[in-house]
Amino acid sequence: MTEIVLVRPAPLDVSLLDAEERRRAAALRRRGDQELYAAAHTALRRRLGAILGVGPAAVELVRLPCPLCGAPHGRPAVAGGVGPHFSLSHTDGLALLAFADRPVGADVERLPSADMVADVASALHPQEQAELAELPYTERPLAFARCWTRKEACLKGTGEGLAGGGMAALLVGTAATPLPVTGWTVRDVSVPEGYAAAVSTSDGPAGSGAVSPAASPEA
Repeated sequence: MTEIVLVRPAPLDVSLLDAEERRRAAALRRRGDQELYAAAHTALRRRLGAILGVGPAAVELVRLPCPLCGAPHGRPAVAGGVGPHFSLSHTDGLALLAFADRPVGADVERLPSADMVADVASALHPQEQAELAELPYTERPLAFARCWTRKEACLKGTGEGLAGGGMAALLVGTAATPLPVTGWTVRDVSVPEGYAAAVSTSDGPAGSGAVSPAASPEA
């Protein structure tokens, strides 16, 4: 079962964050971004601490090896391989946390403008590009955003991220219901108006999972 938590910005409090998280928060230029980052990572630590039976500040987070190159910038995890799998995503004004007993990826985005969709739609699968082109101009931002968040959620679940080049190869669809992805359960998350979000959970047991472009259904 996947647990979903939405987080809004809160008065800045970095007391439970580790040194690297504090550095990252301070590096953000906008106060609102700093507040959201701190609130999201504090919420993450509180939930993990509650599950593990330790104080939030005592939770040690690491990065797993990247499945592409082996460098330590893969999925985030609790040190020592204990605790649940989790994923964190934040965009302007909203953060999304997902917790599961197996690999999980989450993504939340603000809806882009229709003009921005036109600029970046070429990054999608050809079938998804065709679906967008058939929609009225005003409906394209939501369709694009739900497609993009589904892809991001899948790629975060594997730990590949955008570096794997899987955006154009992975087919998840732009319609209201995601297309199936072999080995993963992808679902949209209910979020406030003006946002889109998705979570992808591995269908296998706890451990590593992989999304292969060939595993995505073709038209």
